[in-house]
Amino acid sequence: MIGDLFSDFQRERKTEALAENAVLLRGFAVSEAPELIAALDRTLAASPLRHMNTPGGRRMSVAMSNCGSLGWVSDQSGYRYLRTDPLTNNPWPPIPLPFIRLAARAASTAGYVKFAPDACLINCYQPGARLSLHQDRNEHDFTAPIVSISLGLPAIFLFGGNTRGERPRRFRLESGDVAVWGGASRLAFHGVAPLADGDNALTGRRRINLTFRKAS
Repeated sequence: MIGDLFSDFQRERKTEALAENAVLLRGFAVSEAPELIAALDRTLAASPLRHMNTPGGRRMSVAMSNCGSLGWVSDQSGYRYLRTDPLTNNPWPPIPLPFIRLAARAASTAGYVKFAPDACLINCYQPGARLSLHQDRNEHDFTAPIVSISLGLPAIFLFGGNTRGERPRRFRLESGDVAVWGGASRLAFHGVAPLADGDNALTGRRRINLTFRKAS
């Protein structure tokens, strides 16, 4: 009984509110991080990282790839999901089982049960890379949450409201932190401030972000 109460206290202490229906699970993926990176390396061998362009022609500073039955892409035709990697002309590699297990467990911990993502966007940040404020709105299913896993160098996560004019709050993300948002915050504007330089034992001078969505 005492042990159960202590475990509940530990979980509560490590859970930080981002907004309504949105939480940050501090250190949730720390123990699984080496396994995640090993699985990631195998995935990127099939669909390598690349710098996509915005519909307006700007080169994104973050290198990206995907795994799952659907993959998010951006080019002059717009933002959208595809079943085939335009770089390799092959289907995207499947989401590794360690990814799926962790994403489902994080979603359940945040109150979203039976989360079954079909898309995982892989973002790789080098020092100076950033992600401007945006909404994840290319998916067909807004009832499912978004699960975002941080690995490697720390970053400043910007989390705002459902309109661009709302000033975002700033949260420092460490390796192993997991953010989950849905419900009233599913379409919240969010982004990442320019990444500071550093060195991480797991990823070197990089930050890896795995973002899981139910796109179909």
